Amino acid sequence: MLDRRSPHDDLVDHLTRTTPLDRGEATRVVWDVLAYFDETAADFVRRRHRELQARGLRNEAIFERIAEELPHRAVAPPELSHRQLRRLVYG
Repeated sequence: MLDRRSPHDDLVDHLTRTTPLDRGEATRVVWDVLAYFDETAADFVRRRHRELQARGLRNEAIFERIAEELPHRAVAPPELSHRQLRRLVYG
C-alpha cells in the first residue's frame, strides 16, 4: 500500500501531540502559516494597504508603516521607497 503522507505531516503530527488541536485543525493551521509565508512582497504591500486604509489611516502613514514592517517579513525583500510602495498598490 502506498504511503499518502504529505510533506508536512510530521509538523501536523507534532501539533496534534503538543496542542489541543485535532488533525484537521492542525492541518489547516499548517496550510494557513505556509500561505502567510508564501505571500510575495507585492501581495503583502497591497494587503496591508487595504487593511490600514480600512482602519482610516491616510497614505502617508500607511506607506511609512509598511516600509517599517517589510524588513521583518520571513524573507525580507529589498528596501522599497514610498513611491515604489505606491506603485505596487496603484500600478
